Amino acid sequence: MGEADLQQLINACIQQERKSQKMLYNTFYGFAMGICLRYANNRYEASEIMNQGFMKVFTSLHKYDSSRPFKAWMGRIMMNMSIDYYRSNLKMAYTDDLDKAEHIADTDLPDKKLNYNELLAMIQQLPQAARTVFNLFAIEGYSHEEIGEMLGISAGTSKSNLFKAREKLKKMILKAAELPKNFNGTSDTQIVAISNGNLYLGFLNNGIRL
Repeated sequence: MGEADLQQLINACIQQERKSQKMLYNTFYGFAMGICLRYANNRYEASEIMNQGFMKVFTSLHKYDSSRPFKAWMGRIMMNMSIDYYRSNLKMAYTDDLDKAEHIADTDLPDKKLNYNELLAMIQQLPQAARTVFNLFAIEGYSHEEIGEMLGISAGTSKSNLFKAREKLKKMILKAAELPKNFNGTSDTQIVAISNGNLYLGFLNNGIRL
């Protein structure tokens, strides 16, 4: 969809045209679901978060600045909705290692190539606190100080949860590497490269780049 067509669609949604709202929903469904799945425990929760996010999108479209990329604007809404969804449960989970968190060093993940669905399943197995910090740091690109402000925790606690996430992912990645190729029957057309502690997700089917 070109920029002119997108802006026309957005304007129609601002006028609350149901057909246009449905078209916008269908057009960006994959993009929004991809973000919510990374934060949710399962697809059901991701769908609930995503639908709440779309409600926020539709009620906030009149504030959208067309000089900014629409996906970035929508992605921030979906991310914030995901964080809000779990905020009440996360606060307690984050405090476990507060005293010993300040001097934890980052660890590198194994240099492996995984199918995206395999990695997504691994991320969803992480504890909520570790999963949220990992998403915000490794994928969204926020600093520990910024994550601390967003979640109401210290930068050291953010580092602690990132360390936990990487340690758990490292074990799962190495275990998956020992299994036969295509052990879960998924396609290898969507590739995830993990190297030197950084995560690069290429969603080839829906054009998302995180």
